[in-house]
Amino acid sequence: MLNDYNAGRVKLKYVPALYIHFLKEESGMINIRQIKPDEAVAAKRVIYRVAHEIFKDQRTLEESITYHESRGELEDLDNIQKNYFENGGIFLVMEDESQIICTGAIRQLEDKVCELKRLWLLTEYHGQKLGYRMLQELLSFAREKGYERIRLETDPVFQKRAVHFYKQLGFYEVPIPNATSDEDILMELSL
Repeated sequence: MLNDYNAGRVKLKYVPALYIHFLKEESGMINIRQIKPDEAVAAKRVIYRVAHEIFKDQRTLEESITYHESRGELEDLDNIQKNYFENGGIFLVMEDESQIICTGAIRQLEDKVCELKRLWLLTEYHGQKLGYRMLQELLSFAREKGYERIRLETDPVFQKRAVHFYKQLGFYEVPIPNATSDEDILMELSL
C-alpha cells in the first residue's frame, strides 16, 4: 500500500509498474518508480554527482566518475536485478520530467533485517521533502516484505545532514567493533 505523504493535498496513484506520482510545487510531475534495466548508468551519475559535491572532490565530475568506476565503488548497480530484486529488495528512482533526480534501494542483509542503500538526491532538490518521500516508500516496502529492522552505513563527517535526517526519523547508531573515527557509522531503525 502506497502512502499519501501530503495529508490529502496530493494524491499518490498506484500503477502496476510501481509509479508514485505527486506534483511539484512549481510545475511538472515528480515520480517514484522501480528502476528500469537500462537506467543503471543514469542512476550512478546521480550518485556520483551528489557525492562529488558532498565530498568536495577537487577533480572534475568526469575525472571523479572515471576514478571511482575504476575502483568498482558502485559495482552493485552493474547487476541491480541480482543485487536488489533477487535479494529481497527493490531499487527505486525518483524522476522530474523524465530525468532521474534521486535513487534509493533496499536489499536483504539477513533474516528479517534489510539494508538501506544508495539513497542520494540531487542537491538542488534538497529541502523539498523529496528524500523523505523516497525513504518512506522504501520503508513501506521493507515493512510489507516482513523486515523487522533496517540498517544503513553513512559517513558522519561529510554527510552530517544525512545523519541528522536519519536520526530525526528514528534511526540510531549501532556500535561497530574496532571501528576507527574515520570510518562510516552504522545506523538502524526498528520497523
